[in-house]
Amino acid sequence: MSNPTSIDYTLNAQQLPTRWRHPLADLPWPLPPVRDPNKPSAAEIMRRVRPAAMLRQNQADPAWVDIPEPVRERLIQIGRPTPLRRALRLERALGSTARIYLKREDQLLSGSFKLSSAVAQAYYCQQEERTQVVSETGAGQWGMSLALASRMFGLGCQIFMARCSLQQKPYRSHYMQLLGAQVQPSPSLSTRIGRELLKERPDHPGSIGSAISESIETALGGSAAYLSGSNANHVHLHQSLLGLETQAQLQLAGESDGPDELIACVSGGSNLCGFMLPFLRHKLSGRPLRMLGAESTAAPRLTQGVYEYCGSDPAGYTPQVLAYSMGRSFVPEPVHVGGLRQHNSSPLVSLLRHHGLLDAVAYDEQEAFAAGRLLLQTEGLLVAPESAHAVAAALASVQTAREQQRQPCIVVLVSGSGMLDLDSYKQVLL
Repeated sequence: MSNPTSIDYTLNAQQLPTRWRHPLADLPWPLPPVRDPNKPSAAEIMRRVRPAAMLRQNQADPAWVDIPEPVRERLIQIGRPTPLRRALRLERALGSTARIYLKREDQLLSGSFKLSSAVAQAYYCQQEERTQVVSETGAGQWGMSLALASRMFGLGCQIFMARCSLQQKPYRSHYMQLLGAQVQPSPSLSTRIGRELLKERPDHPGSIGSAISESIETALGGSAAYLSGSNANHVHLHQSLLGLETQAQLQLAGESDGPDELIACVSGGSNLCGFMLPFLRHKLSGRPLRMLGAESTAAPRLTQGVYEYCGSDPAGYTPQVLAYSMGRSFVPEPVHVGGLRQHNSSPLVSLLRHHGLLDAVAYDEQEAFAAGRLLLQTEGLLVAPESAHAVAAALASVQTAREQQRQPCIVVLVSGSGMLDLDSYKQVLL
């Protein structure tokens, strides 16, 4: 083929990993201890509202965790393993000396990598005879994923969605509601913390943090299990499939030396950690490997924040963790990148950043959406606004490689589909 189009490297269902890799297994340092001064303590609150299996999976031992067969069956049903694409048309458009690969999480049933952890958590809830779940969502991809997984396992589902994202992306809430989930804007009038936030600021745009507070308050007031789509070790564990699959697919692509650069968008860190941490052993062994997180300038924690103890939600239900933060009172602007609008990063992502294992860059939504448009025009792939930040970072890396006459292998995580974000693309670019 004289002028080949893009190539997808795929694994079959039998090649889906049978075990998850724990995110703490290869860390050279322990996570910093949390500060938990509240009464009741955050640890006690989590014991009351989280499934016991999730609390066990937060621990670093064992390094490998068997995936229950019912979970593997559902993972295959939702579209795992996902393809790895060699983006040849994008390479030609850029005059790239780099080889660019895209890990296609947008092909899962809900259009997002989030579904892999949602399936696992819903399964464990069913095993513990839970009947209801409640959670937060920013841009709505976790909410969509949890609504679908809850339906698969016969669970009721309630979602608090950041108010500005609910207004910007109504189709995501329609999807959740079609699956039987109850969706409310955050801040809402149905919780104490929601009413307080609206009293202080009637036009409050909401955030992931406000939705966390409302979800936990709701779980404490009833029998629902509280589930998280990011930031927690058990979520990073479930998402290790991203990196484990990518390792096998790079071998199929003839990249036996592995990647030179891994790029993902970053907020709570579940997509970045799941994608990158399976490669950490290779980086620590001395192999040159750049790990790069792309964040939003609306919440530039890793690039402009302070490494300090900070809570994740305004009500203080979560413990104070050592992480890069813009401050607990910081409310991000209501940009069209709801999944990256959180005032602080996760302790695991922050530890990687603090010790120099993770680089970070921030883009505004204009730059990110322009990168997403270029990917659509070349590869025919419309990515979520969050993923577009990773694409923007990749374009910059390709430019640097060309100037330095290098030929690196760059792998970019496409964490979600942008098909329900068309109005956001229009608002920013058209």
